[in-house]
Amino acid sequence: MGCGHTGQTAGMADEALMARVAHGDRAAFSILLGRHLDAIHAFNRRLLGNSEDAADVAQETFLRVWRRAGTWRPGRVKFTTWVHRIARNLCIDALRRRRATASLDLELLDGGSTPDQAAAVGGLQTALAGALSALPERQRTALALCHSQGMTNREAAQVLGIGVEALESLLARARRALRTALQDYRQPFR
Repeated sequence: MGCGHTGQTAGMADEALMARVAHGDRAAFSILLGRHLDAIHAFNRRLLGNSEDAADVAQETFLRVWRRAGTWRPGRVKFTTWVHRIARNLCIDALRRRRATASLDLELLDGGSTPDQAAAVGGLQTALAGALSALPERQRTALALCHSQGMTNREAAQVLGIGVEALESLLARARRALRTALQDYRQPFR
């Protein structure tokens, strides 16, 4: 398809682009990829704690978008919700594979920092990363969707396949756990 066609599709909404992708339009897919790859990579990195794994999962996410474009149903769920759900499921699979591998280096599980390194650095960022990785997957995902990805509670609940009240409960538990884990860093500010 020519450059003029790409210019016409560049301003289209995600939903219209997906209709074209379902019919094999590579230019429309390229635009969706350009719009959403960085956000999906960042989301994956927050869930996996590793940029390389996050990039691999982001690529697999968009391969699935391409292959399953015909299964997406506009009007039932926003494209961004659908693509985040695909990414989340792939992250969960990746985390399960990690746990199943007996020879896995422990640094991958805790986001690349050991307790000694965290103590040496002594920074809030390291403590926050550790506290986030210690959260249960659903709480970590809820935080990532709402705070990092900028989704509404309703959109995040759709990604997780739960109700809004259940999402709000996950967020509240996650925030409580983070406050508790980071309480030593709050005292100097009192």
